[in-house]
Amino acid sequence: MSIAPISASAGQSVAPVSSKSVASTSDTDNDTKTSSAQPKPIVDKVTISPAAKALQEATETAAQTAKEANSGDAQAKRKLATENASKA
Repeated sequence: MSIAPISASAGQSVAPVSSKSVASTSDTDNDTKTSSAQPKPIVDKVTISPAAKALQEATETAAQTAKEANSGDAQAKRKLATENASKA
């Protein structure tokens, strides 16, 4: 949308001002304000009960136990040692 030029008192023409240029200036101001006040992301924590942990450990495969033992999981190492001792 453009506005017709307005005549100045000295007979000179004044350049039209579009609402678009005014809006872009205020948009820049709003962007600066909102970027500093961004909300923090929500972090959910899931807690598994001890009974659920025991069930999970009891039902895991031998391959999963071996993988966990190789990565340093002490409980998986104990379980692997117990399984190997029962086989011998």
